[in-house]
Amino acid sequence: METVAPFKEVIDEVKEKGGDAVKFCYQCGKCDTVCPWNRVRTFSMRKLIREATFGLSEIEREEIWRCTTCGKCPQRCPRDVKQIDDMIALRRMATGYGVFPAAVKPYRAVSSGLTAQGNPFNEDRKTRADWAEGLSVKPFAEGMEVLYFPGCYLSYDPRLKKVAQATVKVLKKAGVEFGILGTKENCCGESIRKTGNEDVFRKLAKENIKTFIDNGVKKILVSSPHCYHTFKNEYPEFKVHFEIVHISQFLFELINEGRLKITGEYGKKVMYHDPCYLGRHNGIYDEPRETLKKIPGLELNEFAESREEALCCGMGGGRIWAETPKSERFSNIRLEEAVVAGARELVTACPYCITNFEDSRAVLNYSEEIEVKDITEILAEVI
Repeated sequence: METVAPFKEVIDEVKEKGGDAVKFCYQCGKCDTVCPWNRVRTFSMRKLIREATFGLSEIEREEIWRCTTCGKCPQRCPRDVKQIDDMIALRRMATGYGVFPAAVKPYRAVSSGLTAQGNPFNEDRKTRADWAEGLSVKPFAEGMEVLYFPGCYLSYDPRLKKVAQATVKVLKKAGVEFGILGTKENCCGESIRKTGNEDVFRKLAKENIKTFIDNGVKKILVSSPHCYHTFKNEYPEFKVHFEIVHISQFLFELINEGRLKITGEYGKKVMYHDPCYLGRHNGIYDEPRETLKKIPGLELNEFAESREEALCCGMGGGRIWAETPKSERFSNIRLEEAVVAGARELVTACPYCITNFEDSRAVLNYSEEIEVKDITEILAEVI
């Protein structure tokens, strides 16, 4: 009896943190067959779920932090085990005890930055809108068509600021009345929540919600699928509902309504990569493709694994901040496939994907072979 008691306590804690669904697992192993980690190393979600079922989880090991929350295993699971929720539950336990293995120790600094400055880089909040200097972007005012919420990476990362600037060009060309909140913005909180830090997520969410309400925001346009997912699917937990639109959807609408005219040609062969949080998690597959198809001269090609079967870039679930060895990056596989297919550009619609593919392009020495672009950057060149 003495050996059973502590196990029972761990099981109860797993359930309390949101991992009760582990009990449904009957160890069929379908999750392991589709997990992208098994393309680069040995990894078993089935084993992690089994250990959690018996209260044997080792929270000090990196394994519970590997899940990128890509959504492939829930698609295949015949028992609705909710693997993502289960892994987040284990991470909540580990975070509560302050246990972080070496690869995810950066999460501590990220958490501090989010708490102090509202962004994961701990950059000065006062500089959050510096990306818009010289673009005549207005502060959001009640009654405007949309609030443009670029998110943390587009606000601070040098490469991704170009995406925010391209977005402004497109919106202005289409005559969209929009504004930004700039220094009033916080990170949406999606990724820190996936690392198990519920307290920081709730703080960020409540502050954002108050800001949106105080400023009369009704419709929010986002560039990041992670912002999209959280605002649309998780903020309603706080009894609020805003209309959320991803830029890939909005571009499609603007073109179809005749508000955005494409005047140039784009004579390049491109491959479109489905971001997990745009595709599998939210079912947005057609709009970005249809937008690209409307560009004269652009040759759109598909990966063998696309749409529901698309390979994760590897940066979800907080992995954007973790240390991942170069040999274990899924994005390397994706980029190599694009180069072999003869694509001149790998196009996507997610700042995490772009960040990771740009890193892979440098690691694989593909700077001459292929470029990585956001769909908005392409539109900005042909309008």
